[in-house]
Parts: sequence; structure tokens; C-alpha cells
Amino acid sequence: MIKKYPIERSEAEWRKQLSEEQYRVLREKGTEAPHSGKYNMHFQEGAYCCAACDAKLFKSGQKFESNCGWPSFDEAIDGAIEYVQDRSFGMIRTEILCSNCGSHLGHVFDDGPTDTGQRYCVNSASIEFESQSKS
Repeated sequence: MIKKYPIERSEAEWRKQLSEEQYRVLREKGTEAPHSGKYNMHFQEGAYCCAACDAKLFKSGQKFESNCGWPSFDEAIDGAIEYVQDRSFGMIRTEILCSNCGSHLGHVFDDGPTDTGQRYCVNSASIEFESQSKS
């Protein structure tokens, strides 16, 4: 059974809306090269939203420098993320998806340095930033 999301589009519609890199990451579960994303070292006040559907996922206060090469957050906005077991590449990980459109964001790990113990490792291509003045 295929899960239904509040925002659904055909793959042709996603391809038309997203850049080639965004489509590869968000819809094909790709990963951008470490230290290459525009939000890796981005620390302004605001919110990080799904690049596919604009749903708010993370607040800037949840972001931290992890030195892993991808934007990292210690928790997500309540209800914004869906968690799916990922057994690809011979590993068992927890994939994170936008709960509004089902797009791939990255993975969450239990090695975060803050009180939550979580590290949401997110591809910059899967998010957009909304400054504090708009959020």
C-alpha cells in the first residue's frame, strides 16, 4: 500500500518544479557531496522548510555545527518529519521524510551532542531557508 500525503504530485510535476539536484535528493533519495550544500555553515535566525512543499521542518535554534559536512539539527518541528527504517548500502539507518509530501530529507542518528542526543543530517538541496522576519 502506498502512503498518501497531504501534498502529492506526479513525478513529471516534481521534475518541473524542482532543480535537477533537488529532484535527485528529494524524490530519488540521493545525497549531496559533504561540505557542498549552501546550508551546511548557515546560521541565521529563521526556519528551514521542505524545498518541495514549503512545510516548516526545523527552527534555526535547532541547528548546530556537527562537522559532518551536512546541515545538522538536534530536533524537528513536531509532526514535520516521518521516520522510515532504511536498510540500503548494507546499513540500518533511520531515513527522514517530509510528513507533508514524503520527500527525502536525509537521516537521523543517535550521536548528537545536545540534550536530545539526535543529529538530523539533512541535505541542503532538500531544504530552503525562511528568514526570521518572514517566519
